[in-house]
Amino acid sequence: MKLLVSPKDVEEAKAVIRGNADIVDVKNPKEGSLGANFPWVIRAIKELVEKERGNGMEMSAAIGDFDYKPGTASLAALGAASAGADYIKIGLLKIKTRQEAIDLLTGVVKAVKGFDPTKKVVSAFYSDYKRINSISPFEIAEIGTEVDIDVAMVDTGIKDGRSTLEFLSEEELKTFVSESKALGLDTALAGALTFDDLPVIKEINPDILGVRGMVCGGDRNAQVRAELVTELRRKVSE
Repeated sequence: MKLLVSPKDVEEAKAVIRGNADIVDVKNPKEGSLGANFPWVIRAIKELVEKERGNGMEMSAAIGDFDYKPGTASLAALGAASAGADYIKIGLLKIKTRQEAIDLLTGVVKAVKGFDPTKKVVSAFYSDYKRINSISPFEIAEIGTEVDIDVAMVDTGIKDGRSTLEFLSEEELKTFVSESKALGLDTALAGALTFDDLPVIKEINPDILGVRGMVCGGDRNAQVRAELVTELRRKVSE
């Protein structure tokens, strides 16, 4: 299981790198669950990550929690790709139907893969989809057959401390993982997860574990702490 940690700036990225995460995930928590950061921040963090390439470290960047704006999403995705992200993450926050999701992701994939076919597109669904009136993560089987995404993710849309594991059961998350893997997709799990959740997370067995609050001492608005990244990296590897 790869560990993805989300810094909001260069100083936090240095802590993520010192903690030896697998993926440095640039986001802007002030703009939401998958809030987009500035291109110059992505580029600056890319320079740090490039020095760690020999250790296999990669970088991702969130481009926002989107409504149905395929053109805007495609342009944002191209911006993140050109700024250096290896993974481009888009949230389907206000997407209501399967066709809207397909349209949005088709544009994003075309923009990213047209720029560099080695880069990967991450489609983020939300475990609390019912309370935010968003598309269900269990539409992945149909959506994934229509668009060439690389990673299917589950996160929380509202960051109020409630966990993905409060909204979806272990069995439901295992179903999401298995249906995604059947399509040849990698999977990612995030959303206010804690160290105490690690045994369940390992049972669900996503390819990627995504965190922020867990390595900020429990408060996603605090600073990422390198020692907590190191501890989590060790526990994930056990």
